[in-house]
Amino acid sequence: MNEILKAGHVSYTYQGKYQKVHALQDISCTFSYGQFYAVTGRSGSGKTTLLSLLAGLDRPTQGEIFFEGTPYAQLDTARLRREKLSIVFQNFQLFPLLTIEENIMYPMELLKAKTAEAKERAGHLLEEVGLPGGYRKKYPAMLSGGEQQRVAIARALASGARLLLADEPTGNLDFENGENIIRILKNLVEQEKYCVILVTHDQGIAQQADIVYHVQDGKIRPEPAQY
Repeated sequence: MNEILKAGHVSYTYQGKYQKVHALQDISCTFSYGQFYAVTGRSGSGKTTLLSLLAGLDRPTQGEIFFEGTPYAQLDTARLRREKLSIVFQNFQLFPLLTIEENIMYPMELLKAKTAEAKERAGHLLEEVGLPGGYRKKYPAMLSGGEQQRVAIARALASGARLLLADEPTGNLDFENGENIIRILKNLVEQEKYCVILVTHDQGIAQQADIVYHVQDGKIRPEPAQY
């Protein structure tokens, strides 16, 4: 299987208010296209820290993250996030003063896409996540939480990157909307061979993943805890 992303003996330590915190300790894991991964664990276990390192938003204290065999230390991680990987945040992080269409066009504009092409692709992406064209000119505040999360996914797909990292994307949603988001992500994996890495504390969601990495006390454990 084609390995795209790898964490090799990664540790991450930061200075807390009173002492050093060992958030991750000697983490090793791999990720490939065509697979849906869940990273599970209790709050404070280190799972979101791991996602941040995989996204290149932070640097490991020890060890290294690799993209297609090249260490992040040798890559422009900001460019990597523009072109090769996308992130879906729990709190959506849509631009409130931009329309839905403009939010989705933004990553394409960073890649110097023509305006007409970006608009056309934005429309296709809205359809793909189940939002008809009437949403184009609306603003984020006019949408429900589930609709905003769908827009966030459409924006993450806009660059064409097939590596998608999602941090608790259903955490603020009701059951039905949460299931719709998971269905969209699973379809991307199954139909378009995306690699989706989803951080979640929800064991029901984790059970739908192809591979589960359970983080406990900063280390990957072989089996998810029951809680």
